[in-house]
Amino acid sequence: MHKLDKAIISVSELLQQPALNIPAYQRPYKWTQQHLHALLDDIKLHSDKSAYRLGTVVFHSQIDQNNNGNEQLDIVDGQQRTLTLVLLVQAILVARFDGLVRQDVKGALDRLREPLNVFLGRQRFGSEISEYNLHQNFMAAKRAVARPDFTESVIDFLLKRCQVVTFVLQDVSEAFQFFDSQNARGRDLEPHDLLKAFHLREFSQAENNLKAQSVSHWESLASADLAQLFATYLFRIRRWAQGQRAQYFSKAQVDVFKGVNLEQTGLYPYVEPLRIAHHFVDQYNQDYQRKIDHQRMCFPFHLDQMVINGRRFFEMTSHYQQKIASIVNDERTGQQRLATHLLGVALDKSASEILHTLNTYAARTRTGDQYIRTLFDCGLIFYLDKFGTHQVSQAIEKLFVWAYSCRLQMQVVQLATMDNHALENNVFERIKQAVKPSDVLSWPLSTVKSTDVKGTRVDEIKTLFLRLGYYE
Repeated sequence: MHKLDKAIISVSELLQQPALNIPAYQRPYKWTQQHLHALLDDIKLHSDKSAYRLGTVVFHSQIDQNNNGNEQLDIVDGQQRTLTLVLLVQAILVARFDGLVRQDVKGALDRLREPLNVFLGRQRFGSEISEYNLHQNFMAAKRAVARPDFTESVIDFLLKRCQVVTFVLQDVSEAFQFFDSQNARGRDLEPHDLLKAFHLREFSQAENNLKAQSVSHWESLASADLAQLFATYLFRIRRWAQGQRAQYFSKAQVDVFKGVNLEQTGLYPYVEPLRIAHHFVDQYNQDYQRKIDHQRMCFPFHLDQMVINGRRFFEMTSHYQQKIASIVNDERTGQQRLATHLLGVALDKSASEILHTLNTYAARTRTGDQYIRTLFDCGLIFYLDKFGTHQVSQAIEKLFVWAYSCRLQMQVVQLATMDNHALENNVFERIKQAVKPSDVLSWPLSTVKSTDVKGTRVDEIKTLFLRLGYYE
């Protein structure tokens, strides 16, 4: 058993660990000055106690092949707090050390000088977010420790009586599982947080060096943006294409985005196309000829395909975040002017008018109307994912009639209303089974009779239906 496993150690002992390391796959350092000052307030508030627990640090112990086979302690959980403690003690060394009177405090700080210099000298932060927050918090820490209320007694308390609980695990998968359970008991994790942890564990050993690069785009997105990407678009499209309900994306549904590990799954026939594509794309991109033609092949993702665990999952997320953002942004240009193009392709007059109306009609911000807009957007995204921009104007018209007939015929549109309409008139299954665009575009849709209209404040929608020949 490792000496730090299930141990309670002081801040001074933590920062003296020679093997301390922030692995490249960790998320950026995102603590701001607000977090730093909250930590300082806690330390000063409890400085009269015999001890104060700052939290838990979970390590993954491994042998560093690049450092003469010495141990490396990767921080799996507790990175933000640990780095903030490093900054705080370094600020004390820089801004306060020479003026200290207590020799025991100076001695304790002196023992930390070399370990911190070694750690800061070898540690690399590949994210601009990390570099910015580290710099800003270090400057804020220097200002804070220079204040009269940050006494030598507080410094002594921070180093000797502030403590962390440490766990050391030998297997990285076990370490991430521990991380999952710890966070589940603390901050309630979002479903996409659980997916990140799962797919980090699914990286093959040969791809460990690609972890930081693979998750870089993921980490650049706000949690709310990731939540919307999965809950509003990816989850619903996949579920509706399978003929299943898709009202809420919760932690109970994360298995929707867990698929096959190409190294561990057997040689089943259904896996072979994925395995072939996976290796061919990598081989193509790594071929020496790419240094001549500067071409790059992206993996051919599809919204309803089997998920490939690990690196490809993060690539898939990045791919669809950018693609969906482009589609939605092009659609919404009609709020200021008539949308004439979608993904660089010219739209006909009818499609442009449809998008302009959806972006401008007065009742569009009602909750029910937003549900219907989600239906339309999901249908269009799935169509574009399957057929690209081929006959996109006709697809916009077809999907508008399909989605907004529900708005016209329902007085109240709720989340269940959207879900029911998607399943009872399932365009997603039709798109999934389609071989060519006409298989979708020839889908017969019923006209809406004036006697069936129960929706209110939808005159602009009725006008479009009348113009398109779907209103009588």
